[in-house]
Amino acid sequence: MRGERGDQPDQRNGRAAWRNGLIDTGLVAVIGGAVLLAAYAASGPGPGVGGVALIAVGSLALIAHRRAPVPVLVVTAACMLGYAVHTEPVTSAAFPVVAGVHAVTRAGHRAAAIAVSVVFLGGFFLASPPGGEGIERTLLLHGWFLSAGVTGLIDKNWQAYLHQTEQRAAEAERTREEAALRRAGEERLRIARELHDSLTHSISIVKLQAGVAVHLARKRGEEVPEALLAIQEASGEAMRELRATLEVLRTDVVPPGTGLARLGELVERARTAGLAASVTVTGPQRPLPGDVDRAAYRIVQEALTNVARHAGRAKTAVRLAYGADHVSIRVEDEGPAAQDGPPVVPGTGLTGMRERVTALGGTLHAAPRPGGGFCVHAELPLEEG
Repeated sequence: MRGERGDQPDQRNGRAAWRNGLIDTGLVAVIGGAVLLAAYAASGPGPGVGGVALIAVGSLALIAHRRAPVPVLVVTAACMLGYAVHTEPVTSAAFPVVAGVHAVTRAGHRAAAIAVSVVFLGGFFLASPPGGEGIERTLLLHGWFLSAGVTGLIDKNWQAYLHQTEQRAAEAERTREEAALRRAGEERLRIARELHDSLTHSISIVKLQAGVAVHLARKRGEEVPEALLAIQEASGEAMRELRATLEVLRTDVVPPGTGLARLGELVERARTAGLAASVTVTGPQRPLPGDVDRAAYRIVQEALTNVARHAGRAKTAVRLAYGADHVSIRVEDEGPAAQDGPPVVPGTGLTGMRERVTALGGTLHAAPRPGGGFCVHAELPLEEG
């Protein structure tokens, strides 16, 4: 009945975590594989079982770099330094450590990144054979570590910029929503003032005049016409509903009391006004959701009003059926409307009725009956508890 407004934050976060985990696993596999290939391609006896284990542990630890970047860098640096000492130091041994330095710097732990880098480079230099080749490799790694730190800082600043942009967008959206709500509130107050100024006075005059007429008739000992009593009662009911509507417009709170529980009163007023109306209820009656209850009442009310306006005193049947997942409202009259007559032009009443039903996800059919007369049939879905 009501559409979902996109994905929930938890779902988006879950998909992002799954995607990041997949990317991290792929990078770890690439880094570990590159170190192993370089180890076996280098001249010498090879890394051996211990060297492979150190490479594996040092590379696999990077999977957790988002959750615990500093411990991951320490473990990776220790493993790869142990591997460098275990075999002849080669620059490929620093690949996992460079990745760890990038992750730690991006997380904002620059001091930890510098300290671990200094320790690893110092150990690597001491484990290297004496001569210019060891110095050259150490200086090369120094450039790699520096680049990893710089890219980590750039990544950190970029993430901060994206977060700030998202916050500004969220704030702008919240501001727009607040402005829309404020404008809606001002419009409700304006409508309330217009309704009060234009309708309250007129309905009060009708009610007063009807009351005076009833009083004079009774004072003279005359029989009060039923139509006059109906006008008096209807005007009083209109005043009560108008006050309730104005209260809703001013406070945005829907008062209780307008629902199918008052269906008997509504039909009785229609009978008093001369309408031959009957009510039939089928299915197990039960409390309905507030919006459905109010809509069902208003549909019957508007349908009876249309019968009184267009079909005079035509016999009218109101049928209310409670289903398992819906409630059905059918109002049929035996008025002059014909199926092959001129098409029905929806007025304000039918339009408002259709808007109510559509807002609840229901269906409405309003058209002349095959055998003559008019039928309004609405089905309103019920939310499953």
